[in-house]
Amino acid sequence: MKKVLLILSSLVFAIVALAGCGASNNQATNNSKTLKVGATSVPHAEILEQVKEDLAKDGIKLEIVEYSDYIQPNLNLNDKELDANYFQHIPYLEDFVKQHPEVKLVNAAGIHIEPMGVYSKKVKKLDELKDGATVSIPNDPTNGGRALALLAKAGVITLKDGVGISATVHDVVGNPKHIKFQELEAAQVPRTIEDVDAAVINSNFAMQVKLNPVKDNIFIEDASSPYVNILAVRTGDENRPEIQALIKALKSEKVKKFINEKYNGAVIAAF
Repeated sequence: MKKVLLILSSLVFAIVALAGCGASNNQATNNSKTLKVGATSVPHAEILEQVKEDLAKDGIKLEIVEYSDYIQPNLNLNDKELDANYFQHIPYLEDFVKQHPEVKLVNAAGIHIEPMGVYSKKVKKLDELKDGATVSIPNDPTNGGRALALLAKAGVITLKDGVGISATVHDVVGNPKHIKFQELEAAQVPRTIEDVDAAVINSNFAMQVKLNPVKDNIFIEDASSPYVNILAVRTGDENRPEIQALIKALKSEKVKKFINEKYNGAVIAAF
């Protein structure tokens, strides 16, 4: 009988011990944090990949959700499906918030600059464009205005005074070569390069189709570009410890070195 009681006592002790271990494991799991960040694949997701291990040391699991458009990352972040996103520059975010007043997002940190460039499979210089040439540009307000401003800087067109980056094709007041503009979603512009005479493409999308922004452009923004790509968060989340840890990791010398070596000037660190 004593032997039976001893065995039963041992079994009870073992069950309690296992339950205790399970509770500890569950608590450890609950203490770990997941940070879900939306990003376009190149270079944003690639840059984020570089900080996964650093964040893991702080008990933060970084989950990268890749997007191919500029609309859903902001909507999903606002709807709390993401903790942050990393794909856009400041003018785009400012315009997006104006167009979607229900969206409450802010700039948490500037990370890098991607110069916008003009590319062509048909001419080697912009002054070689023929009369009536077709040029594809992004159709969203800020990137479209940015593309037109770049073409104006190159002397291809003249814009109405004072329009700046909010220019539209209706603000073109000088067009000596009678350029025809094909306006498309920014991610689709690179796919037109075989069909149009020139295309104005964001560097991240240029790299996705194996265009080298340094070597393949026929005209490109210089390093003074104000279009810093940012980490965006919901208003009020700027000081969340996990967000601050992500910003610290992204602004490290490790990431700066990666950007310099990986993109060779096509992407420039902004810190």
